[in-house]
Amino acid sequence: FTEYDTPFGVPPLDEIKEEHFMPAFEEGIKRQAEEIEAIAASPEEPTFENTVEAVEYSGDLLRRVGDVFFSLNSAVTSDGMQQIARDVSPMLSSHRDDIMMNEQLFERFKALYEKKNDLGIDAEQSKLLEEYYKNFVRNGADLSGEDKARLREINKQLSLLSIKFGENVLKATNSFEMVLEGEEDLAGLPGWVRTGAAEAAAERGYEGKWLFTIQKPSMVPFLQYSKRRDLREKIFKAYINRCDGGEFDNRENVRQVIALRREKAALMGFKTYADFALDEAMAKTPGKVYELLDQLWKPALLKAKEEASLLQAMVYREGDDFEIEPWDWWYYAEKLKKEQ
Repeated sequence: FTEYDTPFGVPPLDEIKEEHFMPAFEEGIKRQAEEIEAIAASPEEPTFENTVEAVEYSGDLLRRVGDVFFSLNSAVTSDGMQQIARDVSPMLSSHRDDIMMNEQLFERFKALYEKKNDLGIDAEQSKLLEEYYKNFVRNGADLSGEDKARLREINKQLSLLSIKFGENVLKATNSFEMVLEGEEDLAGLPGWVRTGAAEAAAERGYEGKWLFTIQKPSMVPFLQYSKRRDLREKIFKAYINRCDGGEFDNRENVRQVIALRREKAALMGFKTYADFALDEAMAKTPGKVYELLDQLWKPALLKAKEEASLLQAMVYREGDDFEIEPWDWWYYAEKLKKEQ
């Protein structure tokens, strides 16, 4: 609740504890809600300064708390931080909906938007007003009371599913271990890769062994250098099949997200969620996205097939007769690069 008395206003992370976050979030939401209510209920005629600027500068504490919490949660998370994320996510979703569906506030923005050419504001201010107005509309300000209530529930569920999805990916990634015990398992691996794997193994209590995970700095060098095709297959499949079944299965989460997004798009008057999401993007429509992807995909696929044939030829030259698979690609591409 105080200004950061640090160089460049960097958060004093050594003083911030997990138990500080929830009270700080609650206070930040409370303060911004009071600021928004004062703006919306103001008896003064709406102006750019007392409406658009006022909303833009509201919520300073909440913004600071969120910046620190979500940065830490993405970089050095813990069970406690993940529980806070689960608790605070629906609170933040509800708070955002309270702002974007505030009828008095929307009317002030609408009044300004309808006469924006007569306000005497510059291009940047005009753009900010336009973005706010669009955001109000895209977040349900124009919906009926019943539809607003349903949109609130959809947003709450989506926020929780997003947290759950990310947690599952993180846990699935962290849970995989490939512990190697003998020299034959390390064939082809350079010294620096072996050293890193030995250090990782020691940290987890596997003294005298080598540990590989599906974290990229561990997995990619293994796929590049390991001569053990069976182990390359094992680690590659563990990576691409994360959350596809098992303890951290995300398939039901994905199905629910798709269904809720479809419903949200329909509420907002769009054919699909892609149409809704792209309406504010440069492409505007799914068709335009696919046009661009096809421009990239077709020549990229031709090039990939050329490379695949070179890699396959290398397999045959070395006396093997298997068809090259995804887990072979890094290994033979690295060899081809050195050869050429």
